[in-house]
Amino acid sequence: MRRTVHPPLRRTGVVALALAAVLGSTALVPRAPAAPAAQALTGLVNPFIGTQNEGNTFPGAAVPFGMVQLSPDTGHSTGYDYKDGQIRGFSTVHLSGVGCRLGGDLPVLPTTGEVTQTDDARYAAGFSHRDESARPGYYRVRLASYGGITAELTATARTGRQRYTFPATDKANVLLNAGQSLHKTVSTSVEVVDDRTVRTTITGRGFCQDTRPYTLHTLTRFDRPFASYGTWNGDHVTAGSRTSASAGRNGAWVRFDTTRDRDVEATTALSYVDAAGAERNLRAEEAGFDRTAAAARAAWERRLGDVTVQGGGPTLRRTFYSSLYRSFLAPNIGSDVDGRYTGWDQRVHRASGFTYYQNWSLWDTYRTQAQLLALLAPGESRDMALSVLRIDAEGGWLPKWGYGTVETNIMTGDPVTPYLTNAFEHGLLAGHEEEAYRALKKNADGVPPASSPYVGREGNAQYVRDGFVPYLPSGPRRKPGDSDFHEGASATLEYALADGALARMARALGHRADADRYEARSHNYRRLYDPDTGFFRPRDASGAFTGSAEPARSPGFHEGTAWQYQWLVPQDLPGLVRLIGGRAAADRRLDSFFAYDRLLADPARTAREVWVHGPYDYYNADKYNPQNEPDLIAPYTYLSTGKPWKTTDVVHAALTLFTDSPTGMTGNDDMGTMSAWMVLSSIGVYPVRPGTDLWGLSTPVFDRVDLRLDRRWYPGGRFTVTAPGTSDTDRYVRSVRLGGEAYDRTYLTTREIRDGRRLDFTVGREPSGWGTGERAAPPAIG
Repeated sequence: MRRTVHPPLRRTGVVALALAAVLGSTALVPRAPAAPAAQALTGLVNPFIGTQNEGNTFPGAAVPFGMVQLSPDTGHSTGYDYKDGQIRGFSTVHLSGVGCRLGGDLPVLPTTGEVTQTDDARYAAGFSHRDESARPGYYRVRLASYGGITAELTATARTGRQRYTFPATDKANVLLNAGQSLHKTVSTSVEVVDDRTVRTTITGRGFCQDTRPYTLHTLTRFDRPFASYGTWNGDHVTAGSRTSASAGRNGAWVRFDTTRDRDVEATTALSYVDAAGAERNLRAEEAGFDRTAAAARAAWERRLGDVTVQGGGPTLRRTFYSSLYRSFLAPNIGSDVDGRYTGWDQRVHRASGFTYYQNWSLWDTYRTQAQLLALLAPGESRDMALSVLRIDAEGGWLPKWGYGTVETNIMTGDPVTPYLTNAFEHGLLAGHEEEAYRALKKNADGVPPASSPYVGREGNAQYVRDGFVPYLPSGPRRKPGDSDFHEGASATLEYALADGALARMARALGHRADADRYEARSHNYRRLYDPDTGFFRPRDASGAFTGSAEPARSPGFHEGTAWQYQWLVPQDLPGLVRLIGGRAAADRRLDSFFAYDRLLADPARTAREVWVHGPYDYYNADKYNPQNEPDLIAPYTYLSTGKPWKTTDVVHAALTLFTDSPTGMTGNDDMGTMSAWMVLSSIGVYPVRPGTDLWGLSTPVFDRVDLRLDRRWYPGGRFTVTAPGTSDTDRYVRSVRLGGEAYDRTYLTTREIRDGRRLDFTVGREPSGWGTGERAAPPAIG
């Protein structure tokens, strides 16, 4: 979650699949697309979910993990808002669900008439949702302005394909605005290269706070020559000009005669390396619009087809597959077709034997999406983990929140450790285990030097020495971004969580002394426990508890309160339960936290009216916040109090917050984090100890779910979960069988999933004694 500043073929033939591979997995619907076939999974996806009430998703065209997300911008800080009635342009880069400005590079808009306005807020075109549609890899809208223009968008891995259908006119324009993006533009240049091609270079910065700049190169090629063209600088438009470059607002316009042929197509290629890279990407992935669209649809059908479900109503299935779709949107390809990429040292490197990825919302994704991708996209997940290791090798330190080619230092704690140890637990770091361990050890024990732009574990010196990060609300911010000292309590809890995950990795690799040391540090959460209040509290530099003793108002917790962060000890839940006063005491506190009595009476209303609601409503609350990351594991804490049915009650209530409408997102999607929570919780298998190998169990919402797994990493090739008859009323586990044998634990290990063992739930209307024993609960690390 970020702080804010202020439908389809099932499986097409060999030709389409080959084209999808050539295009880097891309594309979409033929023009005026027919209604999708009933069995097509892309037909179940609604890209507009989350585009209202600050879900911050985008409805435009992308392929799985593509560099390009070609989507309309309406004036909202992160791109598209369903409530808006104008489109300023269709820009090339968007991140699903981030909370601050990022991307929006090169908004392009078709217009007619003379070009007199250069500010996209002034030349924006009106539209209606009645004339708008989208499905995975394709977007279409009819603009009400400029005589009525239909815009269609699709994408490949590194290009965005546009088709504009103009009215009959000799003044059909396409405006390419290099100088306005969602982020802060530092400098831009635009060049009309020839009678079909426009090149731009865009340097920008930002994301919640000012950051180091990054540079993006674009090349746009049209399917026919321009009738005329020009550029602008600021408000000054120059017909016939080929170039414009400055720190100001630059752009170009190109004109066509559409009195006979009303369609204009264009392909925009991106590169974070150089102009030559954009040219190569365009040549490698350029294809006609309809072929590109069909390949994109096929790519999404294959990806969504890795999960098949039986049971559940139409709304649930649409919501589920829409969440699965969003889970595959990021991280994003960062390397060009020739393997070159710009590293975090701002030098050009070449990826050999893997694809380089970028955009790392790690504080969010380490909790859910990383685990889902490790199961369903292990090949890409391996390359993503290797990309993170390249950041350390080339930039000197592991990332925290990376965008493009730079570190933003947004958010706190140590999210990269559980992210990489999760990859290790899934066998995705084979051949790179020691390389990864060295980088993680450096990160866990040190602090980046003052000369480094990275923050890392900023509070490590004090944490290693004293066992906690002090809360210093007025402490100096030495580097752009967030400071662990400003959120000392939550930073301590997140460091301890990371230490626990690293201890497992160290022990598995034979580093026993390190393992013992990190395991001991994983208990540092106890240093924050105030026996007088029974909650975690921040400490100041002297070690004294500080701030309000009221847990709902305690400072020092990043985007949350002491009530919400009290459950963030997944590495030692048995110890936490003992600390609180035992199972009964912990259970009572959980009941209060979730308003459990009210939840039983009316789950959906409790979720919407009693729990925290509003994507940025982080503080002054003693209830569960299902819209932000610190609480995502909390419902599964009941597994440790011997009341597993209560986990199901809470999870199923939280799932009601996900719907198939524009408002159907809980908070910001945060690069697929919330979507992945929905997918995993719906399946009934959830990663309750991030960075390790434990998955907590709750009742699935489908009668059957089949995960198709890659046998290179998962020899079983498939993992099946069944719960015949599961429903709102019959939602309680009566018994479980794993691989046909009775199973009383409330958790699985990754190995049991890897081996393809079948998990069968028997459900009923009343709770049972299943999973209530002391040994049934997830154990502590050690």
